[in-house]
Amino acid sequence: MASYDVIIIGGGPGGYVCAIRCAQLGLKTACVEGRETLGGTCLNVGCIPSKALLFASHQLHEAQTNFAKMGLKGKSPSVDWPQMQTYKDDVVSQNTKGIEFLFKKNKIDWIKGWASIPQAGKVKVGDDLHDTKNIVIATGSESSALPGVEVDEKIVVTSTGALSLPKVPKKMIVIGAGVIGLELGSVYARLGSEVTVIEFLDAVTPGMDGEIAKTLQRTLKKQGLKFIMGAAVQKVDTTKTKAKLMYKLRKDDSEHQLDADVVLVATGRKPFTNGLGLEALGIGLSPRGQIQTDSHWATNVSGVYAIGDAIDGPMLAHKAEDEGMAVAEVLAGKAGHVNYGVIPGVIYTSPEVASVGQTEEQLKDAGRVYKVGKFPFMGNARAKAMFAGEGFVKILADAETDRILGAHIIGPNAGEIIHEICVAMEFGAAAQDIALTCHAHPTVSEAVREAALACGDGAIHA
Repeated sequence: MASYDVIIIGGGPGGYVCAIRCAQLGLKTACVEGRETLGGTCLNVGCIPSKALLFASHQLHEAQTNFAKMGLKGKSPSVDWPQMQTYKDDVVSQNTKGIEFLFKKNKIDWIKGWASIPQAGKVKVGDDLHDTKNIVIATGSESSALPGVEVDEKIVVTSTGALSLPKVPKKMIVIGAGVIGLELGSVYARLGSEVTVIEFLDAVTPGMDGEIAKTLQRTLKKQGLKFIMGAAVQKVDTTKTKAKLMYKLRKDDSEHQLDADVVLVATGRKPFTNGLGLEALGIGLSPRGQIQTDSHWATNVSGVYAIGDAIDGPMLAHKAEDEGMAVAEVLAGKAGHVNYGVIPGVIYTSPEVASVGQTEEQLKDAGRVYKVGKFPFMGNARAKAMFAGEGFVKILADAETDRILGAHIIGPNAGEIIHEICVAMEFGAAAQDIALTCHAHPTVSEAVREAALACGDGAIHA
């Protein structure tokens, strides 16, 4: 049996990126993955297939609402759901095969199966025991369960089942107004479903900048999504084809019920570490089941590291990728680093939402003195030409130094244009640095410059 410098457990964004970086740095590397394809939850049943359906359903929306305004006349397209599923699966397949190619190119061994760690320096897969100097746990996360709600992936589904429903449901209930719930709720609302989102808290997307969250909810309401806020789900009863959901309103304990064809449980995710043998190994876990690590992603067991959704922090593919590259650098004797203060978050609804750094609420709680520069997309020529004038850019900067502390965008291509601010924050830039940088016209990115100008003497087009 071959001996390795490092074995990574999990072939998702954190694991496969870590494996490639380890190999690039000269380490003999293997990656254990039990799925038939690489890429983990994100690529197979998460980020990538959901974005394919979001893109397809957005094109349908554009055809139904905006084509005629531009002089593009004709019958609106009808939805061929099986073909849309084929398109989604093809997108996934192209990407998973791409990672397999990268493994071969970088001479990484893919050990197929499910791993356990009987002791430090040993990884067991099936009946085979593999020797390694280091182990990196990158096993990701799974959907959290909800008491009284039994998932069957047919009537009551997680995001996995919601991506492959046999048909577009007439009525869908989404439990949880977080990123996954709002994205998939948007898909089915555009495809013609009557979507009701039920949320325990009083605001959508917990932890997001409050002004952005309110604007997003208002916009999604206009698109046909219904919201029931401050509601505690009690249970879901199902028949062969229907579901009945019971809930209580927190404000008065009144009981209500809803009927639907499909219920999507989108109440968050938890670390997936089943079968690894962490307890027997003595690896420290938090009360929420996250693997505890130090500042270099090392666990309390020598030679065992952990990254991504299995440890603390935002459950984001790109956060896992950053940690994967950083831990590879550490294992190769270099200085791996992740700046957790500059990790963007994106919601791929329409309009998109993107955030980086601190929110106004966090700055107020910390007693920071800050200034706000805002610019609406209605003042941006390119956005108006695209029928995407809804939303705004908001930059938060230190009142004395002008250093950018956070930025929050709701509007067209928000997930793309946030990175200008990420780079600025990585360099410790002031809002004025962005304000003094020439931006091409006409682009939606000009709204970022205008928001930066608004942190100073004022935006030009507002």
